[in-house]
Amino acid sequence: MNAEPLDEIEASRAPLIEHLVELRRRLIYCLLAVAIAFAGCFAFAREILALLVHPLAVAGQKEIINTDVFGGFFVQLKVAFFAAVMIGSPVIANQVWQFVAPGLYRQERRALLPFLLATPVLFTTGAAMAYYVAVPIALKFLLGFQGELGGVEQRALPDVNSYLGFIMQFMFGFGISFLLPVLLMLLERAGIVTRRQLIQFRRYAIVLAVGIAAVLTPPDIGSQLLLAVPLILLYELAIIGIWISERGRGKAKAEAA
Repeated sequence: MNAEPLDEIEASRAPLIEHLVELRRRLIYCLLAVAIAFAGCFAFAREILALLVHPLAVAGQKEIINTDVFGGFFVQLKVAFFAAVMIGSPVIANQVWQFVAPGLYRQERRALLPFLLATPVLFTTGAAMAYYVAVPIALKFLLGFQGELGGVEQRALPDVNSYLGFIMQFMFGFGISFLLPVLLMLLERAGIVTRRQLIQFRRYAIVLAVGIAAVLTPPDIGSQLLLAVPLILLYELAIIGIWISERGRGKAKAEAA
């Protein structure tokens, strides 16, 4: 029974130079996907920028400034590249999978494929939560400090470059944080951690989630809770997913025996 998977791996072996050639080909595909998406996104950079600054309007801010002569051009480049990476991420994930898959057993490929399919869904969910919920709440808090100060009017005039860095940090931070269940389940499948260890580490995971939220969000408690609470829930979801996976593997072993 052990000969078949061994032969499967042996059949996929190749010299180092062939692996390097394959890696180069996959990298070229990834760069082409991002370049094609960049060309399309640059043509609609103003529309994408209007979409990104919409939370400012929701928060009541009607003005944004640009302090650099070439700032408008570089902002459009940054916006187009940001959108291109987001659009090209499924292609990049697919190329990574195509490169890694030949070195896995058939049952390992079947086990990892659902995680690969869940990655863009979870990342998009986290980025959407940041855009529609977390960013408007954070902006209302941060823009609430303007007003009269000793007879002098304090106005908030956000710089477009600073604002882009702010919203990109939110969207990428929330998107990557929502990949926590996939990461933990992959670590469990690799034998690095166990469900019992994750349960014992729960109290430290809660502290770590609060710390991550404090770093990635503004100092107001509302924004921090918007990231910390989902992180804790996703941690618990990963434990439940590992328990279900363990039951499935145990049932499969019992049927095979």
